[in-house]
This record gives sequence, structure tokens and C-alpha cells, in this order.
Amino acid sequence: MFNIDKKKFGAFVAALRKEKGITQKELSEQLCISDKAVSKWETGVSLPDTVLLIPLANLLDVSVTELLMCEKLPNNDVLKPDKVEDIVKTAITYADEAPERAYHVKSKWIVIYGISLLICGISTFLNYTTAKPCMDALVTFVLMWAVFGAYFCCFVRTKLSRLYDENNVNIFYDGPFRMHVPGVNFNNRNWPHIVQALRLSLCLNMILLPILNLLISSMAVAVWENIGKYVFLAIMLCSVFLPIYVVGKKYE
Repeated sequence: MFNIDKKKFGAFVAALRKEKGITQKELSEQLCISDKAVSKWETGVSLPDTVLLIPLANLLDVSVTELLMCEKLPNNDVLKPDKVEDIVKTAITYADEAPERAYHVKSKWIVIYGISLLICGISTFLNYTTAKPCMDALVTFVLMWAVFGAYFCCFVRTKLSRLYDENNVNIFYDGPFRMHVPGVNFNNRNWPHIVQALRLSLCLNMILLPILNLLISSMAVAVWENIGKYVFLAIMLCSVFLPIYVVGKKYE
């Protein structure tokens, strides 16, 4: 199997960083980690977590393959199949063990999410059939809550990689999902509490928002038509960021 030489990797990263004319601190800020972590890479003490390979390669203007091989490849260079196989195996084994996700364990939140989604769908349909105002805004926000709720109740990582415990990281990467919360450092002490708080908040909002639209629009149609979408936006921001800040800082 292809092995990564920490010293060679560190020297390669340092050379690329200097070519770009950026400091260790600037690179660390763009990756939302500490500059000490970058220093450890460049001195060969440690390697970056796999979650950072793609953003690191993008910042240094190289491919992930070149980053793992610790050298730039000519534009017309074609890797042999066995070489590609070695690099792929390295990328896989280099990662921590496959992260456990919510659906891997028997979680009540998958059921709660399903019930919340059903109630949300019924009440949103009632809003539609009775021609309530703010339908465009309601549907938009309901879909956002449904997507975020599905992730946090069914697919979220139950444990973060060691990167988060070893550094002050306020951005969460998980495939296409990104969450950047300045002022809150994610780690395995506060992550379970953040996930639980977001699950509760998102499921409650999925249930209550369509009902809120039904009730208030029945009492003050004209006013609600003007302010409804702004109320939804305020609730959306508070229901996501407030739990993260409160719970994240408490257990940080």
C-alpha cells in the first residue's frame, strides 16, 4: 500500500503555501483550524484529518492525488491503474473508521422525525387548500426544516473525528453539508448535545409553523401577509443558531 511520508507531506504543503504567498495563520483561518495544527503538518508531526484534504488541496491549487503523493504531476501524466489503486486505498485507510450515523443505531428521533413530517405535510396542505397567505415562504421554510431535520435525525455523524478534539474548529464538514458557527468550537463533548437540541428544535418547527400560519392568518390576514415571511425567517435563524450557541458553549 502507498504510505504517506509525514515529513515529505509537510514539506510539500509548506512549499505550496509559500508559493501562494500565505502564512500558516492565514491558511489555518481559511480551514477554520488553529495555526498550530498547520505547523504540526509542516514539521511532519501529524497529518491533517481526511475531512480537510479536499479544502486543503483546493486552497493550495493541487489535486487530492497530488497532495497524497506529495508532488505535482505533469498535465499529461497518466497514473498506472495499480498506482491509482494504491492511492485510493491510502485515502480510505488514512481516514478514521467509517463514521457511525444516526440510522446505524436504534434512535427514537427517526420515528419522531417521521411523525413530525407527516403532521407538517397535513397542516401545510390545509394551508394550501384554504388559500392562506405566505404560502411561498411557508413551503420554502418547511422544506428547509424538513431537509435539515432529515439530516440531523437520520444521517448525522454521531461522533466527530479527532480533528475537532485536537483543534479549535468552528466549521463542520460532512460531504455537501457545511455548518460554520463563529464563536462555537465543535468537539465530542458538545456535539451530542448540539445534535439533540437541533433535532428537537427542527421537529417542533416542522409541526408548529404551518399551524402558526393557519391561526394567525385567520385573525390578521393583512398584517400577516406583510410580516409573515420575516417572522418565518427570524424563527428559522433562532431555531438553528440559538440552540447551537447556547448548548455548544455550555458543553464546550
